[in-house]
Amino acid sequence: MDKAPEFLNLYRHGFVRLAACIPELKVSDPQHNAEKTIELARRAYAQNAVLAVFPEMGISGYSNEDLFFQDALQRSVLIGLGKVLEATSAFDMAVVAGAPLKIMDALFNCAVVMHQGAILGIAVKSFLPNYREFYELRQFRPASELPVERVDLLSQRDIPIGADLIFEAENIPGFRLFCEICEDLWTPIPPSSHACLNGATIVANLSASNITMGKEEYRHDLASNQSARCIAAYLYTAAGPGESTTDLAWDGHAIVYENGGLIAESKRFSWEPQVIIADIDLGRLGKDRMIMTSFTGSGYASEHRGRPFRRVRLPLNPPLGRILPVREIPRFPYVPVDPDLRERRCYEIYNIQVQGLAKRMKATGLENLVIGVSGGLDSTHALIVCARTVDMLGLPRKNIKAYTLPGFATSEKTYANANNLMASLGVDASEIDIRPSCTQMMKDIAHPFAEGREVYDVTFENVQAGQRTSILFRLANQRQAMVVGTGDLSELALGWCTYGVGDHMSHYSVNASVPKTLIQYIIRWVASGRILGPEVSSFLEDILDTEISPELIPGTYGDQPAQSTEAVIGPYELQDFNTFYITRYGYLPSKVAFLAWCAWQDAGKGSWPDIPSGKRHQYTLSEIRRWLAVFIHRFFKLSQYKRSCIPNGPKVGSGGSLSPRGDYRAPSDSEEAPWMEDLQNIPDKAI
Repeated sequence: MDKAPEFLNLYRHGFVRLAACIPELKVSDPQHNAEKTIELARRAYAQNAVLAVFPEMGISGYSNEDLFFQDALQRSVLIGLGKVLEATSAFDMAVVAGAPLKIMDALFNCAVVMHQGAILGIAVKSFLPNYREFYELRQFRPASELPVERVDLLSQRDIPIGADLIFEAENIPGFRLFCEICEDLWTPIPPSSHACLNGATIVANLSASNITMGKEEYRHDLASNQSARCIAAYLYTAAGPGESTTDLAWDGHAIVYENGGLIAESKRFSWEPQVIIADIDLGRLGKDRMIMTSFTGSGYASEHRGRPFRRVRLPLNPPLGRILPVREIPRFPYVPVDPDLRERRCYEIYNIQVQGLAKRMKATGLENLVIGVSGGLDSTHALIVCARTVDMLGLPRKNIKAYTLPGFATSEKTYANANNLMASLGVDASEIDIRPSCTQMMKDIAHPFAEGREVYDVTFENVQAGQRTSILFRLANQRQAMVVGTGDLSELALGWCTYGVGDHMSHYSVNASVPKTLIQYIIRWVASGRILGPEVSSFLEDILDTEISPELIPGTYGDQPAQSTEAVIGPYELQDFNTFYITRYGYLPSKVAFLAWCAWQDAGKGSWPDIPSGKRHQYTLSEIRRWLAVFIHRFFKLSQYKRSCIPNGPKVGSGGSLSPRGDYRAPSDSEEAPWMEDLQNIPDKAI
């Protein structure tokens, strides 16, 4: 049986699709509003959503004022709700509609949660605004004044009602819905805070929220912060066209956040009804909650404050077939797509590295740095960090003792890059040819190369890498300096470094938590901003266009290195993708492959930052699985012993460190079996 349709279904990988709906309504016309609600619910269901949320009191309209007291309006609301209930009875989708409901002898501002013709529960607004333009206490009562915990409505009996309901899906793991209403979010401790500490992962806010100058930004701030604090999805809907403009205006603003990040947003001030689709990664939310012990600790404390929340069974099933995410999966998860944000991140990371190195120099009392410069990306980036560091400390750049150490496979291009960069920076530049000392070492150990045979094995490679590092350390002794490491996060993840006396070791490793893909953007940022001068910038641009290579095995070369790192360990853009999702979130390899395919299937699709080399790549599912297998083997089976004893270096991003003293602790002799087993769930191709 073909596994592709099942594999290419976002629900299979821990995602759910939600819909924030903004209908066109008429004040005090529940029948019209019910029809418009049904239309948008159909649209949401047709797009494979399992939850559709509508604005506050969307069945009646929010701006009815004292018309809420009229029997005719109250009766019409119930008729309208009945129509929505009946029309959506065939939909395996939860529908949440806002309505004013009379409970005993009082009115309450409610969110009615429906599924396949059943009212599962009724959430009630806890905090009623009664200031400035709001006067809700004139018509409504807060949830704290509910006289009952269950009600009968529309011929259905014993429906739970209150501000303590969490709706838990039976067949979608991690789907736990809590509803709050408008002003609830504006309070110091929103009800959703307690709900999330009691397990809710999705918060739906049914809002009316008239618009005033600057309010849109404040809504974003509130929803973003609440979703981040609660490690939850926050779906917010505000009333749109049709509410009364007697004294107010409405912009129809819907936003969806996931753990602080904006996932989807409506057009504001639109007269067209809108269904805003958002795919939420429940797996990410669950993993973040699992890791953040302060969150679970707060949840434990919350259980001892007041009564626990009531769980309501939601018999929801995920849609079947091929369903791909509508949210963009970034090809470069370490690199922001937005140019302004990317520039700010490059500034932060560069200065974190500079600050880390400067502190280490001050702590040791050393004013000189020793660094090997190959003309490649990593040593280039480390060198420009060194340059900025000595500038900041008021030291001359001649205090940087930079060495190019050509070997048996050094290409003309990287050799020229190294020399040009060192000269343009004004550092104390020198050259040491490592071939004679490497040849002597191979004679000492009776390596075939010393006898004139072309044997380019791992010993041949590591003799060169080890010789370079050995020379740099002895130079540091001689110059009263520290050796600055150049290896990056991508190499640590893949174990692509020579252990001990090799590029694995240094006195301080400035690139240790910066992945290869991100280094390219920081170099470009330094170059475009001419931070170190226009001449330096021109050489940096040239270095960005150089093939990534260890340059340890001779071959036919000249303008470019003969040896390609990516031909052995895989494309860094894919391996950085794998590193991010496996180390940051602990995803299954099959989920990582699904995300990678969504991100990389179409070379012309989506928006992402410009690749420094100008290349556009596209990967098949088979290629993704192949390189993911390489990653799993190298990361889990081969390389942890190298990461267990890495030098000090500054962490630059959330989850962006493999230091055993920081983000990542693991045994050096673990097995790869569980991850390799899951690889079998990835089909050969997507159709």
